[in-house]
Amino acid sequence: MSDPEPYKKTPIFDAETLPDAIRKAHSTKAGVWGLLRVLQGSVDLVFHSPHAVREVTPNNPAQINPEDVHHVEVGGPMQMQVEFYREPPLTV
Repeated sequence: MSDPEPYKKTPIFDAETLPDAIRKAHSTKAGVWGLLRVLQGSVDLVFHSPHAVREVTPNNPAQINPEDVHHVEVGGPMQMQVEFYREPPLTV
């Protein structure tokens, strides 16, 4: 079984270009999974309910389930991108 392909990707953001909308509470729509990939550095992916913080690094992408309220916190230089799927992505 192969990994599903994303139907959409955000641009690659760095600490200066990351939009405020991603830094504030938001969620994906019903039936949409996100996969947060960090290309350089690290970010914290903060889930709101239940509260959980996950450090995301180049070797540790993070899945975002449909409608999970979350935001991203940046503590230093980084590059990241979000991929969107219509089924759960298989992460390594």
